[in-house]
Amino acid sequence: MNPKYPIYVVSKARWDSRLTVKSLERMKVPYFVVVEEQEYEQYCSVIDESKVLILDKQFQKDYDIFDDEIGKGNGTGPGAARNFCWEHSISNGHKKHWVMDDNIYDFYRLNRNAKNIVQTGTIFKAAEDFHDRYENVKISGFNYCKFCIASEKYPPFLFNTRIYSTLLIDNSTKYRWRGRYNEDTDLSLRVLKDGDCTLQFNAFLQEKATTQRISGGNSKEFYDEEGTMNKSKMLEKMHPDVAKVVWRFNRWHHFVDYSPYKKNLPIKKKDLITPIGVNNYGMVLKEISL
Repeated sequence: MNPKYPIYVVSKARWDSRLTVKSLERMKVPYFVVVEEQEYEQYCSVIDESKVLILDKQFQKDYDIFDDEIGKGNGTGPGAARNFCWEHSISNGHKKHWVMDDNIYDFYRLNRNAKNIVQTGTIFKAAEDFHDRYENVKISGFNYCKFCIASEKYPPFLFNTRIYSTLLIDNSTKYRWRGRYNEDTDLSLRVLKDGDCTLQFNAFLQEKATTQRISGGNSKEFYDEEGTMNKSKMLEKMHPDVAKVVWRFNRWHHFVDYSPYKKNLPIKKKDLITPIGVNNYGMVLKEISL
């Protein structure tokens, strides 16, 4: 099975590594990759050009960077391209869309305390079907593989927390991406502050490269020179009621208190018929040769 909603990978200066693209191609999952015009030829040299979309520069011109004094002089970050994906999805008649970072090694299914790499796009379809059960879940996505230790117990999903890097977004959401940094956390918080819900899957995981580990993306534009202070500072300024800057793991991070949003209740659709029993969508465990 493959997803019914379009997948967009926002990429910059990573036509050589293109980790997420390689993973999706291995799984035979359709996708678009969104790039800036000056890098179009490089991406088309390694990706089918029908899958490569050029970012409309107007989205960069119109982008709300939130605070010009934090990281002054730098670019918009990936938010402008993510807004382009949103509108491209709407213009093609879709109710939701996926948007992903470009540095994801693999996708996993966590089941019975085992994390297994998936070989098809079935997890995206299963996640879509579950998301579609609810009226007020505006964003869903996969947890990071590193945050789910196979020896521990985790619920298959959690409501009302941050959604990072692999997001399924309801196109009717009134907000759009903003800010140079931490734009995914900001979008999640604005949705939650409206009383709506987010949905994070633990049953499905993503293995993402850590910040500054791979060249390209925001590394050269932001983090190689700035470190992580500005990204943490901006989020604190956006949401001073729940976000603050902290020193952890030998660098600056943001800390967000999501406890105020535990009262946000997901609302199931009125005509929903909940399936009886377990539906594994045809997924089976097989040993493969890598």
